[in-house]
Order: sequence, then C-alpha cells, then structure tokens
Amino acid sequence: MVDVTCIGGLVADVVGTPVDGLPPRGTLALLDRIELHSGGCAANTGVGLAKLGLRSAIVGKVGRDGFGDFLKSSLAAGGAIVSGIVEDDAAPTSATMVMVHGDGERTFLHCLGANAELTFADINVEAALDCRVLLMAGAFLVPRLDGQPIATLLQKAQQAGVLTCLDTAWDATGRWMETLAPCMPFIDFFVPSYHEAIQLVPETSDPVMLAARFREMGVGCVIIKDGERGCLITEQNGDCTLVPPFKVPVVDALGAGDAWVSGFLAATLNGMSIIDASKFANAVGACCVTALGATTGIRTYSDTLKFMASTSQKAIDNGC
Repeated sequence: MVDVTCIGGLVADVVGTPVDGLPPRGTLALLDRIELHSGGCAANTGVGLAKLGLRSAIVGKVGRDGFGDFLKSSLAAGGAIVSGIVEDDAAPTSATMVMVHGDGERTFLHCLGANAELTFADINVEAALDCRVLLMAGAFLVPRLDGQPIATLLQKAQQAGVLTCLDTAWDATGRWMETLAPCMPFIDFFVPSYHEAIQLVPETSDPVMLAARFREMGVGCVIIKDGERGCLITEQNGDCTLVPPFKVPVVDALGAGDAWVSGFLAATLNGMSIIDASKFANAVGACCVTALGATTGIRTYSDTLKFMASTSQKAIDNGC
C-alpha cells in the first residue's frame, strides 16, 4: 500500500527566467537560465510527497517520445512509483513553456498532449485505490477524465475507506462547476486556489462564503489557498481559520500550490490536526518558491519543521 495515489496531469516544463516580455517578432533575447523540469499537478505532488518521506504513486499518461522518457525517469528518480503511467502511441507528452518573470510570477504556453487522452480505462482502479489517500491533482486539465469519471473514482475510493482530496487548476473551457459538480459529494479535502474558487462560485468573492457553498455541495473540509494571504480552512464543524504564510524571497512560484498539497497530505497522514497540517503546508509552499522549478525547493519533513521554527509568518488579519 502507498500513502497517496496522485492522478492527473504530467507535463515536461521548459522553464526560462527572467522573462518580463517577449522580444520583437523575428529577433532574439537572452535569458539567465533555461531548464527542463518535471511538472504537472500529479507529478509535482507525487515528487513533493516523496521528498517529504511518504510513499507516493503517480497515475497519468505520456507520449512515446523524449519528454515522456524524461518524465518517467525523473519522477522515478524523485522517489515516486511510476508503474501507473501509461503511454500513448499518437499524442505527444504534454509540455509547457514556463516564462518566469523577475518577481517570480509565471506565464505559460501549454500543449495538453497526452493529458487530453487520459481516460478511466487507462487507470488500474484496484491498484490506484491501494492507498491511504486518493488525490485528484489538477482537475480541468484531463478533459476525458474530468467530471463523472473523476466522481466515480472518488466515490469508489470513499467506499473502499480511502480518504479523497481534489485540487483544481484553471479551466480554460470556462465550464467550471458544470464539470466539477458530480465530484463534490465525494471529496473529503477540497483545496482550490482562491482564484479558481471564485470561478467555481462566481456569485461571491468572500472566501468564507465560498467555503460555505462548497460545504453545502457535500465537501468534507474546504481549504482555499490564497498565496500571500496563506490559506483559509473551513472544517466539517463549520469553524474557519486563516493561516498566514511564511516570509521568504520568491524566486519561482511554479508548483507552489502543488507543494502546498504535498505538505498538507504529508502532515495529515503523520497525525497533525487540520490547522497544524495547513501551517506545515504553508511552509512547504514557502520552501518551494525559493528555487527554480516546481519541486526543487521542497525539503525533507524534518528540515521543513526546522524551517518553520526559524522563519517568521506574515502578520495578517486572522478573522473569518
């Protein structure tokens, strides 16, 4: 049995920095660094969990190409189990050009590739559910799996006594809750970003109201990730808490949300309370943004605890 099975997108990230604007058409600009990294929500979270000492398995699809070979080898080298990654004979491996601005913010050019071909039939459900937590990482980026197929996986997981967690990505189709609605009653931990949450429930921008709406839809615990404001927790009893982030210099925000999920699940499975696990997750996310790449900055579990003891959190209004 593994601790967490991570299902979702696998992406080869070509990361360049700093990119504060494109050069005129037909010309060339110089960058300080261009690197190739493993990416995609399932990959990032799976490697993050492994770096934190948990046993993680990654389920997804790549093409039969150089990027696909790179992803499988790099994810395995990162400590994740990759036997659940299948290959597509026709579609290329999903890839992203990641342009990192001077302030750490990113802009993306993305090819869905093999992620768009991942289906329920590609998943060995029995093997995927041999875990303590089933994570659907980056909903909205696996279109043939999004919606009812994901809902079926989550429902089967709960029926098997497995905890479920769902993290969102940006929905380029604009369907948002139309796609996600079937999944909501089968999610134990729902961890969207604030910017994605307000797209799911556009009638309010209040994070407390957003969390309340998700709870009404059947979600167990809602945690809304909000970058510089930390994260808002709404537990099953209705209590809400705003957990502040840690102060760190930002090099690259790529993968910070996935790192947060890695930290949260690792801490939860190690017995921390929801609030303490969220504090730990904020620390993992903070470590992530101090290095280029989606998982480079993630530290071991014990080193993250040391980081928390030596680094201050931002002072924010903790009222809900």
